[in-house]
Amino acid sequence: MPKSTVPYGAWPSPVSARSLTDAGVGLRSPWLAGDAVCWLESRPSEGGRTVPVRRAADGGVADLLGPGWDVRTRVHEYGGGDRLALDGALVFCNAADQAVYCVSLTGGEPLALSVAGRDRFADLSFDAPRRRVLAVRERHADGGGHAEPENALVALPLDGDGPSDGGVVLARGADFYAYPRVSPDGARLAWVSWNHPNMPWDGTELWAAALDAAGLPTAPVRVAGGAEESVVQPVWLADGRLVYVSDRGGWWNLYVWDGTDSRAVLPMEAEFARPMWVFGEADVAAVDARTLACAYTRDGLWFLGLVDIEDGSLKPVELPGTTRVGDLFVQGRTLAFIAAGPAEPGAVVTLDLDTPTPAVAKRGMATPPDPATVSTPTPIRFPTTGGATTGVFEAHAFYYPPVNAAVQAPDGERPPLIVRGHGGPTSATVAVYSAKIQYWTSRGFAVVDVNYRGSTGYGRAYRDALKGQWGVADVEDCVAAAKHLAAQGLADPARLVITGSSAGGYTTLCAVTFHDTFRAGASHYGISDLEALATDTHKFEARYLDSLVGPYPARKDLYEARSPIHFVDRLNVPMVFFQGLEDKVVPPNQAERMVAAIDAKGLPVAYVTFPTERHGFRKAESIVAALEGELYFYGRVFGFTPAGELPGIPIRNL
Repeated sequence: MPKSTVPYGAWPSPVSARSLTDAGVGLRSPWLAGDAVCWLESRPSEGGRTVPVRRAADGGVADLLGPGWDVRTRVHEYGGGDRLALDGALVFCNAADQAVYCVSLTGGEPLALSVAGRDRFADLSFDAPRRRVLAVRERHADGGGHAEPENALVALPLDGDGPSDGGVVLARGADFYAYPRVSPDGARLAWVSWNHPNMPWDGTELWAAALDAAGLPTAPVRVAGGAEESVVQPVWLADGRLVYVSDRGGWWNLYVWDGTDSRAVLPMEAEFARPMWVFGEADVAAVDARTLACAYTRDGLWFLGLVDIEDGSLKPVELPGTTRVGDLFVQGRTLAFIAAGPAEPGAVVTLDLDTPTPAVAKRGMATPPDPATVSTPTPIRFPTTGGATTGVFEAHAFYYPPVNAAVQAPDGERPPLIVRGHGGPTSATVAVYSAKIQYWTSRGFAVVDVNYRGSTGYGRAYRDALKGQWGVADVEDCVAAAKHLAAQGLADPARLVITGSSAGGYTTLCAVTFHDTFRAGASHYGISDLEALATDTHKFEARYLDSLVGPYPARKDLYEARSPIHFVDRLNVPMVFFQGLEDKVVPPNQAERMVAAIDAKGLPVAYVTFPTERHGFRKAESIVAALEGELYFYGRVFGFTPAGELPGIPIRNL
């Protein structure tokens, strides 16, 4: 059948915003329970509720919790580490009251292990000899207020007479804690801590201590880490040695501690961890006393491998079509994990390590995408500016061309380009199937997903290249990506758009304010005033800007110079903003002040709010409204009519 000729941006697409939320669920934290496979499933159709699900050996699938229960912790606001798999049971954090509960895998009502109220818990682990749950506790002041919460490591009894009021404190005094892990014999406890102004990818300390008769740590020793060494993901081996990931050699590599000394297991230019934005990341899992299952990344692509600790060898595990793997869980010789690829949405996968043929237990999308409409990414490197300051002259990205089997563009037309800046900013985009990206490419947009300086997965030097340069280096890289593709004829220089969420929204606002490359922008809960962020955000990120910009208020001048809100006179393109009104990370006033200033200037501007959303949109109706609203906005400002029926959004000054 011949293709129809339709201008870029107006292509009819089988990928609707509603189909993305109706057909897909988020998958994370899989585990094995005997012959059953379990996982956590986030459902946009249920308001973003996260449900533990069990798939029995006979293929039967059942929820482990009914309506009203939602597995999610708000420690650090980003959460994670909110489930603990036990023999025949599940311990979890409940979103509504932030208490810890235990439920049998065979059903029944959950039993509270903690008192609901001022405490939040995360990074759950099990102390089997003492039948207690270890956790990071974040204690908030009674009645709220602006005082920073106190973080500590605590133990909650699993078989107590009733819910514990905060648990037994095991460690306190540091600003932050993570990874409480008891050795298999129950003799020692390991954990990671760090202090302001560091973030966990800047500098952390790994500690180990003997546990006394009361189960309290004694005479802790620092195993590794410091102010300029990031240590994460400690894992005990069956023989009592401790494996961890450290970037002391410039890359997040594997090390092993024998109780006295540490040695590198496998030095290589690859990373065996990702930044600890959430608790519970598991890129390393012990198979036996000398074998590790590991997820690792090179050049933005993720792989699965088995590492022999003794001889330092790496045996790749072939997973065709997979470019992202993580959330590892080992039971005997069977591995469960989350995997995804450029044309494969995320899935829960199991693998028998003796006969390595992967089996899919659950796909994130019930119906696989049509290959004829899937745009697969190409990794690109391109020259960037500002290298004399940061020592990095080349940046990274993934380029997605417009793809739709049913249509083609008129001869000679170039596609509009959407430049995406990821959040964080200490994070990374990955080359896996993204229904949101396909929403755009199937309509005739090209997309470039930029791993600007500061992104992870490319070594510490690349990550540190953003220090002191946020709002400059990341923006230069996004601008350079757009110009690079336009120069190659892969994008229309008159229709370059930039979009981003959170920190990516800040990059967006800086790009349209301080550069003249883009013709429109979309900020999703983005930052417009760095000074306001430095004085009004949550504890985890309260000192993040010290390294990204400079110490505040000593470098108040930099905060003002890099805040788009103070330079709206330089902004001359249409803008659309999307904001959750319950956002505690980037409060709504960050968007509201920018919208008011742009409106006063007479530029086209739209502001779409979601009263019950926090930092990131979880509900189906919010996800749909944001996607459709952004497409409608681009159609109006660039003068094309998107295919299908779109609800309009109010656009001032147009």
